[in-house]
Amino acid sequence: MYKITSSRTNRRRAACAFASLGLGATLLTAGPTAVAAESAACESPSKVLGLTGNWKIQLPVDDPNASGTQPLEIKQPALASYNNAPWFTPTSACDGVKFRAAVNGATTTNTSYPRSELREMTNNGATNASWSSTSGTHTLIVDQAINKLPATKSHVVAGQIHDGNDRSVFRLEGSSLYVTKDNDTHYKLLTNSYKLGTKFEAKFVVGGGNIKAYYNGVLQTTIPVKFTTGYFKAGVYTQANCGNSSPCDTSNYGEVTVYNVSVKHS
Repeated sequence: MYKITSSRTNRRRAACAFASLGLGATLLTAGPTAVAAESAACESPSKVLGLTGNWKIQLPVDDPNASGTQPLEIKQPALASYNNAPWFTPTSACDGVKFRAAVNGATTTNTSYPRSELREMTNNGATNASWSSTSGTHTLIVDQAINKLPATKSHVVAGQIHDGNDRSVFRLEGSSLYVTKDNDTHYKLLTNSYKLGTKFEAKFVVGGGNIKAYYNGVLQTTIPVKFTTGYFKAGVYTQANCGNSSPCDTSNYGEVTVYNVSVKHS
């Protein structure tokens, strides 16, 4: 069994104390090692969430070391101290991490939509996670709040089970929050009155050929499914781009704050 957890540490509390005194730098930039003013006194996002080596971050900004336009990926050990405001940065209270993806952001292969997401890894971040829905039990729990939706096509994804395809995700469209099943984006309505900024717990439990989806601790649906290359994702996957949402700039984005994230395999 292995477990990826998040925790609030004494160092995190100390960082918050310094933040409350207004101590720290005031640099504001979107560079790959930048720290926003609001998070200058906080720990890095990895330390705020207690991330272990078994994650990488995929960002909607161009990788300066890759040819063409390629999204930036940061793995361990660099991820441990990495911060890139406003796309992946602690909250001003140091109690969570903001994930932001603008409609004009760089995109990963096989999608036209930008993301700022953690992707599950193994082997201390060196290898992509890949597990079976019919062997063992695999659990993702994310405490989060969706803060901002893109204009026009106001859709975001916040928490996923993937295996090359979106097997099931938590998806917000306007004020309607759903659990999806493959390409059925409205498979299970969780609420039609979600208010931006409201914290909720999203949970997936995969095992025995089923996905069980929980919302605030209550089982919502059980989805029969079989796959062999599964992995979890957490953060924001903005479901809009410059072709269906305007303005086409960094002021138009989806954003999720993650307060805790944990993964367990047994």
